[in-house]
Amino acid sequence: MSKAFDRGRSMPSSEPTGNAAISRRHFAGLVGGSAALVAAPRIASAQAYPARPVRAIVTFAPGGTVDVYARLACQHLSQKLGQQFVVENVAGATGNRGTTQAARSTPDGYTLLFALSTHAVNASIFSNLQYDPVADFVPINLSVSSTHVVSVHPSVAAKGAREFVADLRARPNQNYAHGGLGTQGHLLAERLKVTQDLDMVAVTFPGAGPAIQAVVANQISSAWTTMASAGPMIAGGRLKALAVTGQTRSKLLPDVPTMIEQGFPEVVGDTWVGIMAPKGTPEEVVTTINREIAEFLEQPAARQRLADVGFDVVNKGPAEFAAVLKDEIVFWKKVVEETKVRIE
Repeated sequence: MSKAFDRGRSMPSSEPTGNAAISRRHFAGLVGGSAALVAAPRIASAQAYPARPVRAIVTFAPGGTVDVYARLACQHLSQKLGQQFVVENVAGATGNRGTTQAARSTPDGYTLLFALSTHAVNASIFSNLQYDPVADFVPINLSVSSTHVVSVHPSVAAKGAREFVADLRARPNQNYAHGGLGTQGHLLAERLKVTQDLDMVAVTFPGAGPAIQAVVANQISSAWTTMASAGPMIAGGRLKALAVTGQTRSKLLPDVPTMIEQGFPEVVGDTWVGIMAPKGTPEEVVTTINREIAEFLEQPAARQRLADVGFDVVNKGPAEFAAVLKDEIVFWKKVVEETKVRIE
């Protein structure tokens, strides 16, 4: 997220402490156990919507930031509203493939879009978008954010960002992995490249999950992804964290300094996940989804669970989400101009 986005951001009501909060076993049980957080379904006859399963489009591959949150949120919605909210991963083109499908869907409430913050970036880096990120969608709930982490294979000698940058200077033309062209991880890495005059080569994957796996397999030495994606592998010792890109340290990695602390103040930004629907979706549907998601995000157990997988709770409704989206578009447009990341 941009610095501007941090204003007024709500934080989890309870916090994990120390590195124990990020154990691999702990991560493994998080998504599957979320059904226990929700109450019994509402009686179907008392509510017209939804009358059939709802398609929830996730714009990146399984295992990435959007996917992790969407599965937790959809379990809650399925339990509370008595119909299945089915996650469908439509990856490709930095979220554009799934977003285009969502924009062209019938606006009847039976297609939702779980959008990553690249939704605010793509208009600046793609010259031929087939949708308008503002005009073609109704914002429902800006739900969570996640800081980025610079992680490397354990065999990499660097212990922090300064040593990492020194190694990039000593051994130029090294590859780094990211989860999609124009993702915040990609733009932050390119911002470091530009400000430090480095020779780095971006390797694009269809989501943060595959990018992380490439580093775990030691095919690429480093990755720029969200904490929600990299956290389990860091917890299990299969990745080493060098820095986080938030303005403050992550509660999950309290011993890992920020890029600001390590002398790189320009490399700051987080990622958010929000729920949207095609323009024209009935207001009562928007109200229903926002109400249920807001309830989910305010549950202490849910807030703790989300914190444990690397998310901060935001929980902004339609009007606030719309305002933040406009600010984010302006902020990331400036970053795109600085890094000259463009896709024709």
